[in-house]
Amino acid sequence: MSRQDQAKLYNHDAETNAPQPAGAGPGQRQDLVGIQSVVEETAYTWDLETGLIQWESNARDVLGLQAHDSIRTGDDFEKLIAPEHLSRRTKLISDARANFDAGKGHAQHGVAFRTQFRIQTGTRGGTKHLWLEDHGRWWPAGDGKPEHARGVIRVINEDFWEEQRLLYHTDQDELTGQLNRIRLTEAISATIGRAERTGVPCAFLIASVDNLGVINETFGFDVGDEVISATARLMKEKLRGGDSIGRYSSNKFGIILNDCHPGAMRVAAERFIKTVREATVRTTACPLSASISVGGVVMPDQASTVHQAISHALQALDRAKEKRLNAFMAYEPSPMRETTRQRNISIVDDVISALDDDRMRLVLQPMVNAKTGAHTLYECLLRMEQLDGEIIAAGMFIPVAEQMGLSRLIDMRTLEMAIGLLKKHPNLQLSLNVSSLTAHDHDWLLKLHELTSGRRDYTERLIIEITETAAIHDLDQTVAFVDTLKELGCRVAIDDFGAGYTSFKNLKHLNVDMVKIDGAFVKDIIADKSDLVFIKTMIDLAEEFNMETVAEWVGDEATAQLLVDAGITYLQGFLYGMPIESETYVERA
Repeated sequence: MSRQDQAKLYNHDAETNAPQPAGAGPGQRQDLVGIQSVVEETAYTWDLETGLIQWESNARDVLGLQAHDSIRTGDDFEKLIAPEHLSRRTKLISDARANFDAGKGHAQHGVAFRTQFRIQTGTRGGTKHLWLEDHGRWWPAGDGKPEHARGVIRVINEDFWEEQRLLYHTDQDELTGQLNRIRLTEAISATIGRAERTGVPCAFLIASVDNLGVINETFGFDVGDEVISATARLMKEKLRGGDSIGRYSSNKFGIILNDCHPGAMRVAAERFIKTVREATVRTTACPLSASISVGGVVMPDQASTVHQAISHALQALDRAKEKRLNAFMAYEPSPMRETTRQRNISIVDDVISALDDDRMRLVLQPMVNAKTGAHTLYECLLRMEQLDGEIIAAGMFIPVAEQMGLSRLIDMRTLEMAIGLLKKHPNLQLSLNVSSLTAHDHDWLLKLHELTSGRRDYTERLIIEITETAAIHDLDQTVAFVDTLKELGCRVAIDDFGAGYTSFKNLKHLNVDMVKIDGAFVKDIIADKSDLVFIKTMIDLAEEFNMETVAEWVGDEATAQLLVDAGITYLQGFLYGMPIESETYVERA
C-alpha cells in the first residue's frame, strides 16, 4: 500500500465508509475499514513526540473498548498491554532506531517493525484478553529520533493459537498458571518505567503462604502444591483489571498493582489476606485452610529498580511475619538498616578477599593448668588482616560471615593453618573452634584426615570446640560428628556451656572430653555469688562424667583463686596474657 493510500485510509471520515456489498467490482469504492473489521484489524498513526494516536474508526470494536478516548495516547494504550509484554512493544522502537540507515532509504520509507503482545480490556467484572500483532513502520526526525509511526494491529488469537500456547508456557509458572519469576521481574520493570513516565505510583506486594511447611510435613508435598495453586487462584480473583500476579518462589507470590497509592496498597493486601483466610481449600487429602502474610512497597517512590522492589517487599514481608500471621506490613525506609546492609556487604567482600589473598591469621591464647600454672593448651583465635595491614578480630566479621554461609570456607582455612602449626611444633596442643555448619560437615572431616594423613600424633594434640547451640541443633548428627572426631584421635569440647540449653544428659550422649564454661558466669563471680554456685555445680557434674573444665574470661587473681578452689581444670583469660601471633610462638622448654 502506498503512503498516499495510507493517508487516505488513516484520515477518512468514518461516516462515509458504510460497508459495501460483498463482491463489489473494481470500479466500486472499496470499504477498507469494513474489510479490516472482517479480519479483525485496525490501523493507527502515532505522533511519537506528542504521544497522540489517531485510530481507525473500527479500533473500539476490534479491541473491545468502551470508547476511543481510552487509547488516545501511547501511554493510554500501554496501560492495556500486559506488563510482562510491555517491553516487547517499547523495545521494537529502540531496536528499529538502532537499525536506522539513511543510506537504505529509511528516512523516506520508514523502518519496519513487527511484534506480538497481549492486552487486557474491559471492566473489572468483564476483563477480555486479546493477543495482538502490531506491524508497521516509523519515520525519524532530522536527528534520527523517531518522530511518528504508522501501523496495523491485528487480533491473532485464533490464527496464532499455537504461538499463544508456546508463549503461555514461556510466560507462566507450570504449577500455578501465573507468571513465572522471569516474566514477573520483566513486568515489575515495565510497571516501574510506566509509573516514572506518567507520574502515577504503583505498588508491588509479596505474599507468602504461612503454614505451607506444616502442610507439606503432614500431608506431603503434592497436597502442598495444591494449596499453593489454590492460593494463587484465590488472589488472582481479587485482582483489578490490568494488575498482575506471578510466582516468585516456592511459597511466595509477587503482585503488581497499577495506579496504587499507599492507602490503596494496604486495602488490596488486606483483601487478599481476608480472601485466603476465609476460603476452604479442597485437596485430595482433605479440606484445608491457608493463610498468607504480605509485605508491600510503593513504586517508584520507594523502589526505582526491580531489585529494590523485590528486596524492600521481602523486608516488609519479614516484618509482617514477625508481627503475626495473616498480617500486612508496608516497607518503611530505615537509614540504620541500610547502613547495616552496606556494612554486611563490605564485610563479606573483605572476608572473601582475605581468603583469596591468604590474609587470615591465627593468634594463640593459653589455657593455663589450674594446679601447675603451666601453659598446657592454646586456643586458636582467628584474625583478618586488612589490605592496609590493620588486624581485625573475629568478632567483627564471623557473625556476618556465618549468616552469609561463609563459615565453611573460613573453617577449612583455619583447619589448614592449625594443622600446619601442629606439624611445625611437635609438643604444641591446640583447641580449634568450628561453626554450627561445620559441626555437621562430612567434607571438613575428610579435610582433617587428608591434612593429618591419619597420623594420631597430630590429631591427639587437637581439641575441636563445638558451641553449645550447635551441639543441640541436631543432636544425632552432632553425636556422629563427635564420634568420628574421637575415632580420628581428636578430643572434643563444648564451648560457651551455660549460655544455651544443653543438659548434662546430652553431654553424656555426646561423649565430649571438656566443658568450657561461658565467660558470662565467670567475670562477676566476686560480686555475684550465685554465678559461683552455678560454676561449682557444673564442675562437680563434669567430674562425674570424667570431663575436664575450662573457665573463660579470667581477668584477675581473686577470680582465678575462687575457680581453683572450686576445682576448675584450666583457666583462660587476659590475666595470663594477650593472645600471641602464631608465627611468633616458641615452644617452652
